[in-house]
Amino acid sequence: MELSVYNIKGEDTGRKVTLSDAIFGQVPNEHVMYLDVKQYLANQRQGTHKSKQRNEVHGTTKKLKKQKGTGGARAGSMKSPVFIGGGRVFGPEPRDYGFKLNKKTKRLARLSALSVLAQDGKVALVENISLSAPKTKDFLSILNGLKLNNGKKTLFVAAEADKNVLLSARNIQRVKVATPVALNTHDLLNTDTLLLSEDGLKSLEQLYTTAE
Repeated sequence: MELSVYNIKGEDTGRKVTLSDAIFGQVPNEHVMYLDVKQYLANQRQGTHKSKQRNEVHGTTKKLKKQKGTGGARAGSMKSPVFIGGGRVFGPEPRDYGFKLNKKTKRLARLSALSVLAQDGKVALVENISLSAPKTKDFLSILNGLKLNNGKKTLFVAAEADKNVLLSARNIQRVKVATPVALNTHDLLNTDTLLLSEDGLKSLEQLYTTAE
């Protein structure tokens, strides 16, 4: 697959770049993409939910009434779950929702996601973007030139984290900036356009074509 290279004004430079089939030409594996996204979302959960059990609530431990002869059920303490203010039975406990996923599985998931974007025509290539100062207006003008400031999600991938670009883009809704190393399957599948800088594409290809 060939992509035209655009400049920051949105003009076609006349140059074309061929995307690597090893990265953008994979047969998508839906199951591994599901697993990688599931792990990403699980890692976002804090897992700090907690309810008080019987031994943690405040209350007397004195036996409320005699064991027999009242006609009612036995009751040993006000902290029993059957009473208002008592402890909760089998309530939530703090836990870690994360789970292990093999490196090869995660790698295949990201290659599958990149291939899906390429097959759907959602990959665009732009010359390297460099800003002299962090200005949201400047980055917006680049998006407008590329016709990407249309309310849809854009994931911009550069070779290195440029502080000025990061600060310029962080206040723009539906725009995210990442480096090839920081890419994840969730972000790739959750975008409408994958915007690659030329150096970003080279870095991406170098990252995924190196020996495992």
